[in-house]
Amino acid sequence: MTGIDLHCHSTASDGTFTPAELVRAGAAAGLDVMAITDHDTTGGWDEAAAARPAGLRLVRGAELSCRWHGAEPAIPLHLLAYLFDPAEPVLAGELVRLREDREQRAEKIVGKLRADGVPISWDEVSGYAAGGSVGRPHIAQALIRAGLVRTTTEAFASAWLGARYFVPKSDLDVFDAVRAVREAGGVAVFAHPRATVRGRVVPDELIAELARAGLFGLEADHEDHTPAERAQVRALADRLGLVVTGSSDFHGTHKAVQLGAFTTDPEAYEKIVSAAAGVPVLG
Repeated sequence: MTGIDLHCHSTASDGTFTPAELVRAGAAAGLDVMAITDHDTTGGWDEAAAARPAGLRLVRGAELSCRWHGAEPAIPLHLLAYLFDPAEPVLAGELVRLREDREQRAEKIVGKLRADGVPISWDEVSGYAAGGSVGRPHIAQALIRAGLVRTTTEAFASAWLGARYFVPKSDLDVFDAVRAVREAGGVAVFAHPRATVRGRVVPDELIAELARAGLFGLEADHEDHTPAERAQVRALADRLGLVVTGSSDFHGTHKAVQLGAFTTDPEAYEKIVSAAAGVPVLG
């Protein structure tokens, strides 16, 4: 196996491919293994599993919205949770809470935009989500349709969703998230931990504490990491005894990056699979 992409999104959260389209696109891109990791939801798992092409192994997971409260203001970060039991009550309950908060947040943002005369509606925004979890990328689609911005990146800038119309969201405490993933039989990997282009990053000391709490790996190869940042992540993972992953963080047309743009070494993948006890890899 050489094509292993462990970070991909569908319309169950903020991607533009349905779960079925996502797994078919993964096979067409030559992937041997792909993970479906929608934000705070397992809502795409069943469709992806049913549509999985022969020869493609499917890792079921989610990307969890977390926060570290050791700085002021607290620093947001994401955990990739793989192969956990979706029926485990603690983690399942937290995912419900996060999804409900996402929808309420999106409604508030749309309300603020409409109050300023921006010609978008909640029906349009929720329609872009196609039954999945509503998020800021769906509001960005509405702004693009209205001709107010040209790209999702522009929509996320400070003049729009990045500051002027920003509404904070609820997140999991990162230590609670690591524990919940482990208790659900899953494996937790810190997503894009050195992506300074996204804002503040956490210190190495925090990652060392997370490793002691059960964090299993760090995502090093990612489009938002510079070559120097990738090297830093690899060195830190080596020092802490964590696995290193690489992933596209594919979102369909919301991002230019393609499936398989960054991949995970087979040895690291096998370690993740061996450590998980929640649900099996399909295929």
